[in-house]
Amino acid sequence: MNNSTWEPVIGLEIHVQLKTRSKLFSTAPNRFGDEPNINIGVVCTGQPGSLPVLNKEAVKKAVQFGCAIGAKVEKFSKFDRKSYFYPDSPRNFQITQYDQPIIIGGSVQAVVNGEIKNFSVHRAHIEDDSGMLKHFTGFAGVDYNRAGVPLIEVVSEPCMHSPKDAVAYATAIKSIMEYLDASDCNMDEGSLRFDCNISVRKRGETKLRNKIEIKNMNSFHNMEMALEAEIARQIAIYEKDPHAEIIKGTFRFDLEKKETVMMRLKEEADDYRYFPEPDLPPLVLSDEYIEAIRNSLPELPLQRLHRYMETLHLSDYAANLLILDKELCHYFEEGLAHCSNARNLCNWITVEFVGRLKEQGKTPMSAGIAARHIAELVELIEKGTITGKIAKLVADDMVATIGTSPTEIVQKNPDYQPVSDQGTIEALVDAVLESNPQSIADFKSGKTKAYAFLIGQIMKLCKGKADPAVVNKILTQKLQ
Repeated sequence: MNNSTWEPVIGLEIHVQLKTRSKLFSTAPNRFGDEPNINIGVVCTGQPGSLPVLNKEAVKKAVQFGCAIGAKVEKFSKFDRKSYFYPDSPRNFQITQYDQPIIIGGSVQAVVNGEIKNFSVHRAHIEDDSGMLKHFTGFAGVDYNRAGVPLIEVVSEPCMHSPKDAVAYATAIKSIMEYLDASDCNMDEGSLRFDCNISVRKRGETKLRNKIEIKNMNSFHNMEMALEAEIARQIAIYEKDPHAEIIKGTFRFDLEKKETVMMRLKEEADDYRYFPEPDLPPLVLSDEYIEAIRNSLPELPLQRLHRYMETLHLSDYAANLLILDKELCHYFEEGLAHCSNARNLCNWITVEFVGRLKEQGKTPMSAGIAARHIAELVELIEKGTITGKIAKLVADDMVATIGTSPTEIVQKNPDYQPVSDQGTIEALVDAVLESNPQSIADFKSGKTKAYAFLIGQIMKLCKGKADPAVVNKILTQKLQ
């Protein structure tokens, strides 16, 4: 199998549950985790004579997303009925937008292996979700709490050519939705789901071959594995018989076998018998409404990424680490208001404090450590009030005594008071030099590691309390 001669062509349909108080067409609560079938009403259970009423907040969030990706927000769009007969669809149809969606075009930038790529969006439309089948021993039930929850379905162009492209694009969509506060994008709760359309062709070909769809992926890792497996399957079919055709179908990913499994042959648009929703008028928006939303957008992930790298001089890795975790990123921003050294603040948050709390299954945010306290700790190091070694001990105490400021911890502990008295430090330097004549000789013969060794011995002797600047100054003078 020669993957280098084949090019995957991938498009994604991303379903994002919107964060609204009520459902898309009814006043029933939009809330996850409640007892089955309590967040329901006559509309979301399809009772005869019930009429849908459109949720204005869902429309606003769709327009926000369209503006965020530079798409055309249509002033006129309409809703349609998509007919299908599953137990989790109480009306036997879904209300969606078929041929006149609210969002047309747009693009999303994402970082793939350190390179920024542009991915084109074909369209995005508003629709409502189905209920959820739950299987038990001997029977199955339907929970309609999710029926009628508002969704935005974001449909990409077939513009991705590797599983990593697909993951990067999907991650970027997730980040945009989170920064807009349009969705919590909780994949464990099903509020972000992916359908992957995948075909392969010989490199250099322009025509698309038959594709298959992998349904309802809710993990970036699983999506990448599923795409890898399906690419390998299709290439194997074509290499065995160059005239073979891939059968269009809807597949699922078997996680245990690490392979895609066909569920059914692919439905076409005609199978759904789309027609305009008779109980809803067209959605008409004004230029003023769209522009007001466009002008009120928050700083978006890619804009923030550029600011972190170009203005704050964070590394690519650190900037991406923050950007991809909205809560951690906002926490960093909160600390940044109290700190002059962004790089050190980032390191103390993402490495020192995240590392200390990981075993407890907590984050600095969930543990209740104030971002301004971490910023304060960094400032104590910057001002030379404490050394880096003492700062690590102070950080331990901050985790052990949540809410206590680093300044208070340092003031109460005599062991955390740094030694800056020149006479005291000079005595330490003399003691180390007297004990290590070979290191002095090594340094004078050009072995620079000997200097670092002597510094280490001095800091060890003073238990890390000596001011590093004073130590360096005195040691350099003595060696010269």
